[in-house]
Amino acid sequence: MPQFSPVVEIEDLTMQWSSYPVLNKINLTMRAGERIAIVGPSGCGKSTILRLLAGLLLPTKGGIRLFGIPQNYLRLDQTQPPDVRLVFQNPALLGSLTVEENVGFLLMRNNSLNPEEIREKVMTCLEAVGLYNVEKKYPGELSGGMQKRVSFARALIDNPDREVNEIPLLLYDEPTAGLDPVACTRIEDLIIKTTTMAQGCSMVVSHVQSTIERSAQRVLMLYEGKFQWDGSIEEFKQSDDPFVKQFRTGSLQGPMQPAEH
Repeated sequence: MPQFSPVVEIEDLTMQWSSYPVLNKINLTMRAGERIAIVGPSGCGKSTILRLLAGLLLPTKGGIRLFGIPQNYLRLDQTQPPDVRLVFQNPALLGSLTVEENVGFLLMRNNSLNPEEIREKVMTCLEAVGLYNVEKKYPGELSGGMQKRVSFARALIDNPDREVNEIPLLLYDEPTAGLDPVACTRIEDLIIKTTTMAQGCSMVVSHVQSTIERSAQRVLMLYEGKFQWDGSIEEFKQSDDPFVKQFRTGSLQGPMQPAEH
């Protein structure tokens, strides 16, 4: 795969629940190294985009290409899935496994490395997110913030079988929801650090202003199933576009109003 090829290509994608299109013929191209934030009111379909890219859902119509390959099957049905890593709002750790087993789960399952090599990779990733001497603990023994950092360490784990020029796509679904400002800053730093260390690109869904401004280079505004605005983070901070301005200021006045359906 050439370095200049798009990582994500979404073409006329529609996702429909019953008769209601959550996403209506959206288009998006994302290139290597980009950090994108998708913003918009609750329930507008932001997390649905992440789940489609992660292969947890299939679109009603339209197409998705990842690393140049059409995505026509759910991820569990793929024999050679693309390197897409989803970090949920909930850390989604397996409570019966230790931190070490959670972070190294996929490598242990692939059997491509011996236990010592896996442990070395796990420890490197835990240290990268500022966690020490927790590898033998279980998720229930950690604070919520530490569990979230474990989930970032898991996203850092590199698959030794991937192609040299293949880069991972990291997806973050409301990674700072419910956290205090200091904890938010730590997680925002981790988003940038994780994306850089994994030599990949990232897409963040968030309502938190600091997370949008600190972790993204480009912002897309989603409303009524379509991208209503697309621009750089600097343009987002200053734009007078009615959708952007209403979202940024939290105003009740503007084009985004409660859904009637």
